[in-house]
Amino acid sequence: MDLIRHLGYFVAIADEGHFGRAATVLDMTQPPLSQGLRRLETRLGVELVHRTRQGAVLTAAGRQLLPRARLLVDDAERLLAEAQRIARTRGTVHWGATSALPDRIVTACVTALRTGNTSGEAVSTDTGTTVDLVAAVRSGLCDLAVIEHPALVDGVEARSVVKLPRWIVVPADHRSAATERPTFPMLADLTHAAYPRAANPPAADTVRDLLRERGLDAQTVTVHDDRAVLAAVAAGASFGLTTTPPSDIPGVSWLRMAPQAVALRCRVIHRTGAEDQADAVDRVLYRERLR
Repeated sequence: MDLIRHLGYFVAIADEGHFGRAATVLDMTQPPLSQGLRRLETRLGVELVHRTRQGAVLTAAGRQLLPRARLLVDDAERLLAEAQRIARTRGTVHWGATSALPDRIVTACVTALRTGNTSGEAVSTDTGTTVDLVAAVRSGLCDLAVIEHPALVDGVEARSVVKLPRWIVVPADHRSAATERPTFPMLADLTHAAYPRAANPPAADTVRDLLRERGLDAQTVTVHDDRAVLAAVAAGASFGLTTTPPSDIPGVSWLRMAPQAVALRCRVIHRTGAEDQADAVDRVLYRERLR
């Protein structure tokens, strides 16, 4: 049997606490997942999971073996990523950017990576959530990434935090847009269009705490990028935070409120050996920092 693959089944079931959800995460159907777990249990000689109406519950043996199983699965992913990197005859710099990073800075980072590249390597760019980008750098699938701060960055190298300008956007016909000195409590009749908390729980909680400290306890609606933020605001019922500079977008007004507090805090993370590329991207962020 493929031990690593079947250990991956076990880890997914433990993480999701449910066979159906684990099958969805693994992009497979539930019957072969259940069969695979049974084969793993037979191979190991212990029962790992109790199947209940409420879901999957780890046995005592399952709880003891889960940390080791997770290490083996993660190490296998790192091995594959390292092998892929070594096997390339013409290398590629793989880097990622948080979805909150504005397009202009993303392209400036790509340009910096190309300019500083003396070995002819191509530059491949991924955008995604901070949680996913940290995992990609940790596993070796990405050489470096720009992520939102705060975030859990164990297992990767991290550079200093840089503040980038970010604005509050409101519907153009909202009363705060016509006020000389708008305040946060004025936005109480709007929902907060924000990225999913799962994208980076520490940063999401930091923004929520900031709003509450300023007297605003807003209900949240989920969006996945700045374009969706602006669309939700233009619809008239939400406000949001965006790194998109003020521009002539119908239905949207930009507010300059507490710029230091609402600034996007980000940083460069990288794998060992990607220090030069990290330096190049870090210089871009520093030039664009909130002064």
